[in-house]
Amino acid sequence: DYVTIATTGNATDFGDLTVARYWTASLASTTRAVTVGGNNASYYNTMDYVEIATTGNATDFGDLTQARARLSTMSSTTRGVAAAGYTGSASNVIDYITIATTGNATDFGDTSQNLYEGSGTSNCHGGLS
Repeated sequence: DYVTIATTGNATDFGDLTVARYWTASLASTTRAVTVGGNNASYYNTMDYVEIATTGNATDFGDLTQARARLSTMSSTTRGVAAAGYTGSASNVIDYITIATTGNATDFGDTSQNLYEGSGTSNCHGGLS
């Protein structure tokens, strides 16, 4: 679903993910949003993307290096990072992607401890000088 932030009203259907799942995480550039991982009877390494300016179903982006849910994600305007998560136990895997190009995630390193359900950050700003 999506809402137009400048107006009040109910959410409208945007489209569907390639695989129905929950406990996903998301990251974005200024034009593309990527949903990663998740769970629905099994853990997924699936990454899907949508072009933010247009509605429609998600398209396959590629795969995480490890299937997991409850990840922490963060992004800049060009790179997305998916850290830690849950695979049946806590994970320490960190992956990264280049948001503008599709493809599988690349190993970025490891967190200092196994964890899940963290939070993310961004280095993007709203035009502040």
